[in-house]
Amino acid sequence: MLLSLLLLLLAPLCVTTAQDEARKPGHVSVIILGSTGDLARKYLWQGFFELYTNQVNSGHSFFFYGGGLSPANKSSLVLFEILKAVNCPKDVSKERCAILKEQFLRLSRYKQLKTLEDYQDLSKNIQKQLQQEDMAEAGRLFYLSVPAFAYAEIADRINNTCRPSKGAWLRVVLEKPFGHDFKSAQVLATQLGNSLKDEEMYRIDHYLGKQVVANILQFRMENKKHLHPIWNKHYIERVEIVLKETLDVKGRIAFYDQYGVIRDVLQNHLTEVMTLLTMRLPLNLSNSREVLTNKLNIFTSLLPLSKSQAVIGQYQAYQTEVQHELNKTKDHVSLTPTFAAVLAHVDEAQYEDVPILMISGKQLDERVGYARVLFKDNVFCLQNKMVLNYPAILVSKNVFKPVVDSEWKEVTEHKDKNITVLGLPISDYYVQTPIVQKEAYTELISRIFAGRQNSFVSTENLLASWDFWSPLLTGITTLFPRVYPGGNENKDMLDIAVKGRDLSYINEVVLIKQDQMGGQNVNNFQVMQGKFRSDEMVSGWTEELIEKLASDIEEVAEKAILESGVFHLAVSGGASPLALFHRLALHHFSFPWKYTHVWIVDERCVPLTEFESNFHSLHDHLLQHVKIPYYNIHPMPVQLNQRLCVEEDRGTWQYEEEIRKFVNASSFHFVLLGVGYDGHIASLFPGVKPEDHGENMVVLTESPVKPHQRMSLTFNAINKARKVAVLIIGKYKHEVVIQLSRVKEETTQWPVTWVKPEKGSLVWYMDYEALLG
Repeated sequence: MLLSLLLLLLAPLCVTTAQDEARKPGHVSVIILGSTGDLARKYLWQGFFELYTNQVNSGHSFFFYGGGLSPANKSSLVLFEILKAVNCPKDVSKERCAILKEQFLRLSRYKQLKTLEDYQDLSKNIQKQLQQEDMAEAGRLFYLSVPAFAYAEIADRINNTCRPSKGAWLRVVLEKPFGHDFKSAQVLATQLGNSLKDEEMYRIDHYLGKQVVANILQFRMENKKHLHPIWNKHYIERVEIVLKETLDVKGRIAFYDQYGVIRDVLQNHLTEVMTLLTMRLPLNLSNSREVLTNKLNIFTSLLPLSKSQAVIGQYQAYQTEVQHELNKTKDHVSLTPTFAAVLAHVDEAQYEDVPILMISGKQLDERVGYARVLFKDNVFCLQNKMVLNYPAILVSKNVFKPVVDSEWKEVTEHKDKNITVLGLPISDYYVQTPIVQKEAYTELISRIFAGRQNSFVSTENLLASWDFWSPLLTGITTLFPRVYPGGNENKDMLDIAVKGRDLSYINEVVLIKQDQMGGQNVNNFQVMQGKFRSDEMVSGWTEELIEKLASDIEEVAEKAILESGVFHLAVSGGASPLALFHRLALHHFSFPWKYTHVWIVDERCVPLTEFESNFHSLHDHLLQHVKIPYYNIHPMPVQLNQRLCVEEDRGTWQYEEEIRKFVNASSFHFVLLGVGYDGHIASLFPGVKPEDHGENMVVLTESPVKPHQRMSLTFNAINKARKVAVLIIGKYKHEVVIQLSRVKEETTQWPVTWVKPEKGSLVWYMDYEALLG
């Protein structure tokens, strides 16, 4: 018998209205940038109109600005037509509706927002409005329905010209994508952080506004008595989070081909649902900080993903669509997946070895979304039909009878008695559905107005999510997706099976021949040896390169232990080594961790528990997944006497003494470095020379980007090592490689050129994207 808790996520609907935080009545200015675009036309103006109708008698006054790049004489009429089309809630009478719409139109105006002067003029208009209303200002809400590349500039202009008066709030709403990978998300987060506080940013994931998704924590809390005993590895067989779509991506190819299904759906929508299902229940559901912290704890507990934990596919017509919309020749091949299934695990005792499947795709047999917690069967058939056309929470009757929330109702009568849900008759389930179905954007807008951040994506959680997904995305870059015909013709071609911690298609079908791929045979590229700047170079596709580097480190470790009984490894921070950490943790089970000492090349001057800490990243991605004695781990002492990187605390001296005590002749066996865009290594930035630090092995330095203070090994310490590896991966590092290839001598402009091991060797590890662009 199949036992399951099933959450059906069907319609674009949302959570019940949030309780507004206590605040005094005042004037609220709403500014929608991209106000005549598709999203604004379909959802945003309707959502803000409903906010207005709900708040019209609250004591607040409003004014709405539709912003855009076009001049007012071109877009005012377009906006007027959009505003005329908004609809009143069903419980509002026709007469009342007509009055509200007339008021809303009178309070809305188009404003060109293109230059700095335009934003300054907007601020003057708002000040004038405040004087006319003779009210205190409550706050300003900016909704950025514009491409993400414009966020930083707009945020800067808001910060410099449009901040509200003292005591009023500022809320800036951002739409995805929030980056393309960890690095780009980090850059965007830093840019926005220069202008806005984290509590002023509301990153929207509309999935969090769907009624079923928004009710997950409430449902778990209300049914804690029943769920707590069975919500663990002893009872849960697996968790499935699925979003199936029947549509293709015609008309969106320019965007979609850069992102694919994992970035478009799994990294955000499905990951958010996963955290809601697995996070520790907060003591107070309305405490946004507690909810977001508990989500973050799940991210840090996720085991790293490897290529063997994912399968990808692409619907058959996609190549033709790409060639047509992007004006490519017939030889052009896109490897962008339109279908993906990924197997994740949470490294906590409660969920140990419980498979979590996240699955989504285009051109599938039905349009449906659901999350399912079940207890038997390890084969997933993608063509299992879900014949239900309303949002609902279903619980198998042989599990328990759930409590019904006040905003929900139990469905006991079904018009069609023959409805089946995943192979079982509907009568086998207790079924709940919202009393009133609501639109997601409308409800999320009300939560923004109320200042409720637990329905939005914080900076920490965003970066943690990208940190989890980016290594997998890098690993599948050169994989050929399985081609599927689309719709019902897919049959069992996309059915998958869980085998231990690996995921695979059930049917071994070869659907792509090399001649169909324009003669390309990317997977035939092998790791190659060569020379770069007169030193040894190893190059290959990212996955193979990381495999080679991990094997080389293990080989050096075994040789060092054979000679001296110990292996000293020093690793740098940043994003570059994350894939290596994952490789060592998941595939090198014979690595001699018991005899390995791990040192830090450089550290940011932040507490080691913070996300920005290099040690924090090393711990989350490697140390917590391997059996290494805790006394073999050597974090940099950046925090002493309850303060950070203060010279009088002698943290650098302390770390030097620790190196001298444990490391023979202060010579590490293996030092792993990355290279920044500006050529810096460790935290040694342009302008520095080896003689600047004398005989010191550890120093405090200043970074040009936040957090500015750093602690770092010096060239003196690095160049004593027996082997130094410089890892450069990603096409965004191609320009760095080009510049370094042209520099013949050591130069302060490129600190990496001063890396010259005195008695050891230097090896460059570069993937083809960095090498070839």
